Amino acid sequence: MPLGPGAASFAWDVFFFSGRGLTDCAEFASGRIRSLSGQVFRECDCGGKGYLSGEDLKMAVVTIFGYKPSKMETDRMMAPALGKHLPGMSLDQFLSLMSSKVATQDGYEQTRQIFTAFDVHCRSFLSREDFKRAFASVAPHLPEQTVFEAFRELDWDSDGRVSYKDFETVMSYV
Repeated sequence: MPLGPGAASFAWDVFFFSGRGLTDCAEFASGRIRSLSGQVFRECDCGGKGYLSGEDLKMAVVTIFGYKPSKMETDRMMAPALGKHLPGMSLDQFLSLMSSKVATQDGYEQTRQIFTAFDVHCRSFLSREDFKRAFASVAPHLPEQTVFEAFRELDWDSDGRVSYKDFETVMSYV
């Protein structure tokens, strides 16, 4: 789906190729992941111990990444904490681990994380307002009309929503 000429195409060029777009998107997503990770840590810290056990860590990974880590992966993630004779993983260790995991994800995962960061209401689509806020975060100099034209270009069926699939398709071109 090549983007056509005009203001919408210009918006994408600025957003993704200005030397800021993807970096700022990743930083925005990373900040959201860090915030989410802190919240998940507190929710998965069964009993409010101040650390995560191996089972707590598994729940946290499922919550953030959507998969249950194997025993081997869990042991590997817990090794630094247990090697220091700590009862479990501290919040700082967990935040560092989650940041590292996000950073090593492939392009598909990065696209998913960016979409998730922009989808602040967890609706599985981006509204025009979500889009406006996302562009304001990473390309504040763009005129609002240009941003709306870019949104309209992605909103194929004119329902006021950009699905993940549409977002992913555009991201594959940048």
